[in-house]
Amino acid sequence: MPERFRLAETFTIARGSRDAAEVLTVTVDWQGVRGRGECVPYARYGETMDSVRAQVMWLAPMLESMSRADADDLDLRDHLPAGAARNALDCAIWDWWAKSAKRRLWEMMPALAAPKPVVTAFTLSLDTPEKMEAAARRHAHRPLLKIKLGTPDDMGRLEAVRRGAPVTPIIVDANEGWTAEVYSELAPHLVAMGVQMVEQPLPAGQDDMLAEIVRPLPVCADESCHDRASLPDLAGKYDMVNVKLDKTGGLTEALDLRDAARAGGYGVMVGCMVGTSLAMAPAVLVAQGAEVVDLDGPLLLAEDRSVPLHYDEAGVHPPEADLWG
Repeated sequence: MPERFRLAETFTIARGSRDAAEVLTVTVDWQGVRGRGECVPYARYGETMDSVRAQVMWLAPMLESMSRADADDLDLRDHLPAGAARNALDCAIWDWWAKSAKRRLWEMMPALAAPKPVVTAFTLSLDTPEKMEAAARRHAHRPLLKIKLGTPDDMGRLEAVRRGAPVTPIIVDANEGWTAEVYSELAPHLVAMGVQMVEQPLPAGQDDMLAEIVRPLPVCADESCHDRASLPDLAGKYDMVNVKLDKTGGLTEALDLRDAARAGGYGVMVGCMVGTSLAMAPAVLVAQGAEVVDLDGPLLLAEDRSVPLHYDEAGVHPPEADLWG
């Protein structure tokens, strides 16, 4: 079911602006138990609300006809590609398993310890330097600020944010908006200003130069990393990977990607699209132990799920059972 949740303020990145989170909520209703998952179709990956819904509905007859034994062996990765549709279904099925067992999901998965709150970044959207400085001042108390960049005027914006939040740690997201030359020119200045990492400075598929230049500022793969199959192509180019459930196609692959990335020597960031607490809830499990967490979607909303995630000075807390898992 498509749903729309108003944002507290217009959110802008280099590709455009939005005033609401447009999400698809998937419900698995079986044997009197309901599980839910949420995804955000993303045009950058060729997804629309209609195309993602069609993928879900294409698989629905198979799911409806399954026996319990079939369900025990189900791996959606055998039936759908990585992406938003598989994410919503995968998370809805995990939620169904937990609710049908009347246990928390992490109690059913030996590889998962009981989750704890994790500190999350708070994202400042792209705007004029004056407005970004004002926003930084309002949010200077946050433990980590994430700045959306990717324009010819990035230094002016970053300097404005630093004036507004003189000591707050900062990461930046260039959203594929730079070249290798721009990265090389900006990186020393960003390091001097206390920036800790940059996400996806070069366009995915055009990032080979990252392996040939010095990277004084750590680089995190976002659009260049979807699932474990992406990892071989990242070697020598990236220092971290951003694990997002809408890219991995759900919690199952997100956990596997996280573990494979760590085994390959990459730092781990766990991020999100602009969605509700239902979308962030499974990501909190993936975010345990991550070097960087960016699960601030609900903090950007004017309205959220009836049982939202709890945010405080400790960060984002694990979900209540009534929300997910």
